[in-house]
Amino acid sequence: MTDSRPATRRTVLAAVATAATAAIASSATASPLPTAAAPGGRRRAKDSTVDYHGWTSVADWRSGTGQGTRVAAGRRPGIAIAAPAGTTDYTDPHTGRTAAWEYAVWTSPAHRLPVPASELVASWNAHTPAGTWIRVEMRGTYTDGTDTPWYTLGVWAAGDEDIRRTSVDDQGDGKSSVWTDTFAIDDTSTGLRLAAYRLRATLHRALGTDATPVVWRLGAMGSDVPARFEVPASAPGVAAGVELDVPRYSQNTHIGQYPEYDNGGEAWCSPTSTQMIIEYWGRKPTAEDLSWVNPDYADPQVCHAARFTYDYQYSGCGNWPFNTAYAATYRDMQGIVTRLDSLADAELLIRASIPLITSQSFMESELDGAGYGTAGHLMTVIGFTEDGDVIANDPASDSNEAVRHVYKRRQFENIWLRTKRYNEKGQVRSGTGGICYILFPAKSAPSQHRALRALGIR
Repeated sequence: MTDSRPATRRTVLAAVATAATAAIASSATASPLPTAAAPGGRRRAKDSTVDYHGWTSVADWRSGTGQGTRVAAGRRPGIAIAAPAGTTDYTDPHTGRTAAWEYAVWTSPAHRLPVPASELVASWNAHTPAGTWIRVEMRGTYTDGTDTPWYTLGVWAAGDEDIRRTSVDDQGDGKSSVWTDTFAIDDTSTGLRLAAYRLRATLHRALGTDATPVVWRLGAMGSDVPARFEVPASAPGVAAGVELDVPRYSQNTHIGQYPEYDNGGEAWCSPTSTQMIIEYWGRKPTAEDLSWVNPDYADPQVCHAARFTYDYQYSGCGNWPFNTAYAATYRDMQGIVTRLDSLADAELLIRASIPLITSQSFMESELDGAGYGTAGHLMTVIGFTEDGDVIANDPASDSNEAVRHVYKRRQFENIWLRTKRYNEKGQVRSGTGGICYILFPAKSAPSQHRALRALGIR
């Protein structure tokens, strides 16, 4: 019914969330950092602990350091290979194949977080033609002045013929670790946090070719969301009575299909939700793209999304930045992973005709009308009733026609924004703290641009 694999990652992080309870006071006394607006954007809420920062413009790319890269100007500025900095061998851990690749490297300037962070999730948008791929890494500086190693946050290609897209396990330095797509401080009760970070993109191509990846967006969300079982309630606001016309797809109609991608549709909540919004924006895979799918299967684009968001190390389709990167392979699309502070933030997006994908976990008794409980699930927020309740396209439904649900505002907001929860056995587990995907066109309407800027996104 739902994708339980993100919860496995989050269950590991539950220890972090539990330790954070004792750390709330100590984090409040951490070294103060500047809160002035940064080029990559700042959130509007003065008391927000969430910061998304992205590099997207010619000026942004020129602010970094390149080894063999060039700035590709134009309607969507990015970085590309100019002259390779060298060659390197890469052994694909999922195929066993070793090959030599030319590479070039771009490293961002340091971004100092307005509020030191306990977690960070990077996301990127890139074009990787055949024979190319990218590696995205992060190196941070802790509040004690020491540095993290260079952590790999994703080895990625849009396709799966040259390399298998993958996260990297077993990364840590005794102070922090990477859990699939999430950097996390190991013990937040010490007061240690991430004060600043750099991102690095290494662009690869087959030897002797002129092909190049182009990275259009590179960014990260850093946050220090308080440990909490309950969150403050927001009042219905600017999107009351607004419902967006988002296509409806059920993941459950794909149960048993292509089990090599995380056991089939039962676990495809993330790519199913992503595909709904891609098509809301008028994009879709071509007939040629879908030619590999069994013609007897309905909605083959959902199978396509599952295949091309699949993380071969995680063995699932729920890798957050792999989903937003997949969305950005469609014409003029962008996608980021961030956190929001409340449903009031979500209403800003809905009012501007931007749906969003939220990640949450809950017992059946905590969300009236869902009819199930889940350790981790993605769904699409498409609007609000006149009373402010949430209208969601929930892929954990038995048919496309049954996908639209109305969930009580207070219940939905709490299960989405909390960082701690109890499961059916009374055990403390973690919540996602407001994680969401935001997918939007590269050239947004003015009202959409204003809504995104209000949330620190450009």
